Amino acid sequence: MNIANWLLDAGRRWPERPALFSGARAVADYRTFAAHAAQRAAELVQQHGIAPGERVALFMKNSCHYLELLYAIWWAGAVAVPINSRLHPAEAAWIADNAQARLIFTDDGQVFEPQALTPPCRELALSACGPLAEPLNSPCARQSEDLAWLFYTSGTTGRSKGVMLSHGNLSAMSLCYPIDVDPVAAGDAVVYAAPMSHGAGLYNFIHVRCGARHVVPESRGFKAEELFALASELGQVSLFAAPTMVKRMVEQARAQGYSGAGIKTIVYGGAPMYLADLREALATFGPRLVQIYGQGESPMTISALPRELIADCDRADWAALASSVGRAHSCVEISIRDPQGAPLPAGQPGEIAVRGATVMLGYWRNARATREALVQGWLLTGDIGYLDCAGYLTLTDRSKDVIISGGSNIYPREVEEVLAQHPAVFEVCVVGEPHPQWGESVVAFVVARDGAVLDQQQLNAWFVQRMASFKKPTKYVFRKELPRNSYGKILKTELRLSLMEAVSVSVTP
Repeated sequence: MNIANWLLDAGRRWPERPALFSGARAVADYRTFAAHAAQRAAELVQQHGIAPGERVALFMKNSCHYLELLYAIWWAGAVAVPINSRLHPAEAAWIADNAQARLIFTDDGQVFEPQALTPPCRELALSACGPLAEPLNSPCARQSEDLAWLFYTSGTTGRSKGVMLSHGNLSAMSLCYPIDVDPVAAGDAVVYAAPMSHGAGLYNFIHVRCGARHVVPESRGFKAEELFALASELGQVSLFAAPTMVKRMVEQARAQGYSGAGIKTIVYGGAPMYLADLREALATFGPRLVQIYGQGESPMTISALPRELIADCDRADWAALASSVGRAHSCVEISIRDPQGAPLPAGQPGEIAVRGATVMLGYWRNARATREALVQGWLLTGDIGYLDCAGYLTLTDRSKDVIISGGSNIYPREVEEVLAQHPAVFEVCVVGEPHPQWGESVVAFVVARDGAVLDQQQLNAWFVQRMASFKKPTKYVFRKELPRNSYGKILKTELRLSLMEAVSVSVTP
């Protein structure tokens, strides 16, 4: 089934229901949304010769037209290749070339230098269209296993890979959302404050299926104060936010005395949410937070932690459950494996493996990586974690990030959790550094809160009162900010490379 059928159906069921919003202003109902997608699909086919299965890339910031063009691509039977607009044009050109894209849409059609794109790929402005084409009355027939979305991983450790997501993957992911994450009603509004090319964009499908509103901030990105104004005006607003975005929202909300009016749900994921930050978010916004864990390879759909559990701080086991990423989504199984691939019992950490309807087809033009990641029907995530007896999954780290010091495994996440609780710490990231005697030692990169003064002695005193001394950092590197990729994930590789020149000094305001 072609996922674009959901928009066709919404346009027929609820033609006058408001669909697309630029800020608080409605710009299209569902009849218009579907009609524009059908018109643009005809342009792709009749004017540009796009055939089913061919790739069309999008390299632009969020907009209502972005959603229309996504559906036009699927309507034509083609494959969408959304590229994060924060990437450098050279990176975007590499992705377009690797995807063998025929077209790449940009805001103004003037992003790439001559010869930057490999023929036959051509750059087109988002608004570009020729003579009116006869709209395609219905989406091109597609099978569930046909490729729909070619998602390029964030590439924190090297060149990104193209994750092949089928129409079936996307529909399974979407149908899990109202069961495992958050029910969706017609009066809801999903706000695209994070890039549509990533997780935020993947949540469009279920909101189309339910005839909800789609809101793109006028800034076309994330500004906490703008988001709060939209929520207050539109009501029933939901959004996907990385933990760093949640932290910024908390800071802005406290500065302006905002307590979450108009916000229905904040779905957070994509990076660790430390307990100290979660407590602050709950104190600020109340029971509006839901956690998800997923990867591009099983998009947004491995496990979920519901709002009622997150908000129940009086539970004796709250800290343990809130530190987890919840239980498996309805359409997947989770297994913990040892290095030989054998399942491990509850409580023992190992590599997280996932099997189910959302797991990718494989990596685009990369058979070796596909063989390494998909083993006997299981996706090997590269993440380390454990399941408890009730099925709650707790992440410890990426397998490559585990620090082995003196023969003992030290998980950066547990060290970060302790340091993040210090009242003067705004942000922290822990990595391993080669050590001639112990193999590796623990290094903490720390960002202090505004006006705070921190030093190594102060933090070590805090740490040893809360965790075994052998896990404490041997070095602290104080930074004003941490390096991030275009999706907001901390670049641990860059931090490791910087250790040769890093100096441990205290930061003064």
